[in-house]
Amino acid sequence: MSIDQILTKEELTLREKVQDFVKWVPRQLLLDMDSDKVKYPKEFIREAGKRNLLGLRFDKKWGGAGMPWTSEMVALEEVGILGTSLGCLYSLFSIVGEAIHVFGTEEQKERFLIPMLKGEIGVAEGLTEPRGGSDFFAATTKAVRKGDMFYLSGQKRFVVGAEGADLILVYAKVEGIDDAKKAMTAFLVERGPGVEVEHVYGLMGTRGGGTGRLVFKDAAVPLKNVLGGEAGIGNGTRVFHQMMVPERLTSAGGAVGMARGAFEVAARYADKRKAFGRKIRSFEAVSAKVSDSLTLLDASRAINYMAAKTADAPVSAGQIRQVVSEAKKFSTESAWKVVNHAMQIMGGIGYTNVYPVEKMLRDIRLITIWTGTNEIMDLVIQHEFYKAFLTQKQKSRDIEPDAEGAELPDEKIYNDDE
Repeated sequence: MSIDQILTKEELTLREKVQDFVKWVPRQLLLDMDSDKVKYPKEFIREAGKRNLLGLRFDKKWGGAGMPWTSEMVALEEVGILGTSLGCLYSLFSIVGEAIHVFGTEEQKERFLIPMLKGEIGVAEGLTEPRGGSDFFAATTKAVRKGDMFYLSGQKRFVVGAEGADLILVYAKVEGIDDAKKAMTAFLVERGPGVEVEHVYGLMGTRGGGTGRLVFKDAAVPLKNVLGGEAGIGNGTRVFHQMMVPERLTSAGGAVGMARGAFEVAARYADKRKAFGRKIRSFEAVSAKVSDSLTLLDASRAINYMAAKTADAPVSAGQIRQVVSEAKKFSTESAWKVVNHAMQIMGGIGYTNVYPVEKMLRDIRLITIWTGTNEIMDLVIQHEFYKAFLTQKQKSRDIEPDAEGAELPDEKIYNDDE
């Protein structure tokens, strides 16, 4: 694989461990999930925990592996081959784990993070609402405090693991605080009374993960379950911004695996299938799609690796947001192109369930939408770029004065007032 030259020995070993885990996943589980016969694959999570493959970036004290983001990207690509649903369930331990690892109290890490990374409890994240998708602060779920107890009311939709997760990270506004950003608080909600699954979605793809709408009806959440304890009240905005890093990087990493899986099926097919007496991979139209797919996969790995290194570097939060958003946008859009190339190479048979390419196409369609649509990524990327670009000192050569007509001020008019 092209990325091998830049991986450490530890990362190459990790990849072999994850590949072995991915091979363990029963074929029947994948089929049953896609046909909605499975609502939440607990055995997948338990096995990943037993193999110490959950929470790779977190401190060994809590059951993690203490690895960098680059290592997790290696693992995410391999798990991504299984499709979006299992890739997402795997990523949720990185996403929810990030919140607890960064913002949680020692007691919360003991109670939740350790059993999570052992695969003993499943996790989910309640973020999106019917009235608040990309507009996070339009969320209306509220939390009313009475003594050392909060009562949550509201609903969250598109929650992967709604049907089976034991612990849900939920964002809600604390009543009595007018500023939405200061009111937003992150709660660790344990499944119990007042937490109800009111709808399980019929999805085009990404099935079998128990994706549904959760309704909170005065769900009691003790103060000790506020993320960060009492100091965490009103800290939800900080948590949200931090969480967008693992949300988007895991999407980018998994996208490469999903696309690679579909591409490899099509590449093998193109080497076997003959038309007009020749293997179809010898035809220019097919070979162009193969080369384009390989280039997109390698470019995605490169931008993902850069974003992963940046996420671990001592740089500004804005710089991290920009490159992580670039990785999510590029890798997911590339995956969509690659899976379409795969189907086109295979022709009509690729559109049937004789091969898994049609399932991968259904799965991959979602990843340009979730964790912030790619249109939102565009806004984030340009915003963070201009914020830095317009304030930084010019270090490289400014080529604007190198034009022959650069000293014609009457030709450089930028608005109606000049």
